[in-house]
Amino acid sequence: MNTISDCVAAIIAKQPYLEEALSQKIINYAALAENLNPLVSKMLKKPVKDGAILMALRRYASPTDTQKSLRLKEVLNGLGDITVRSKLIVFTFQNSGTLIQNHAQILSTIATNQQVFYTFTRGIHESTLISSASEEAHIRDHFKTENILNFQGNLSAISIRLPQGNTAVAGLYYQIFKRLAWEGISLQEVISTTNEFIILVEDELVDRAFSAIKKLQS
Repeated sequence: MNTISDCVAAIIAKQPYLEEALSQKIINYAALAENLNPLVSKMLKKPVKDGAILMALRRYASPTDTQKSLRLKEVLNGLGDITVRSKLIVFTFQNSGTLIQNHAQILSTIATNQQVFYTFTRGIHESTLISSASEEAHIRDHFKTENILNFQGNLSAISIRLPQGNTAVAGLYYQIFKRLAWEGISLQEVISTTNEFIILVEDELVDRAFSAIKKLQS
């Protein structure tokens, strides 16, 4: 049988910003208790007093306090070079029996050009191709028989070098996404390898995104 504390924990778990505000003690507990009352009462199927919810909030302990994780702080402080690449485009194709073959052909076209930015990600139903804008004509030619689901230009990529062992640290990507979300920056695409993390944003947002990521190192 659920208790008030169980309900409060379940609600907070679905709202990471709220959880962090509680951990930093920068939230009005009484006002929050009043705000949560209708939902808690609905979950328990009976009226609940604000005071009981208030006590549950004060006793709440985050199961993973990422802000206080020394290892996470070390990784954030150890973020490597941050590189910006502009003039990029994104194609999204519907998967087909010929898509990979066409992909191989475009790879052979740009293989000797080290200045071209190019990535290809195949999902279950669709695939995304990210490239330097200079290659748009070649791409459209090689994929002219494919179904283009979406195209977007005027994008920039921000690449972040991650320290060794980053994959064993919980909450790293959350911190990056949270910082960008707080700055109101929407992401067009996300690419990652073991030690590199790349985000694509609209050109007009790249300066704000770069600044937000730099703040993670402080």
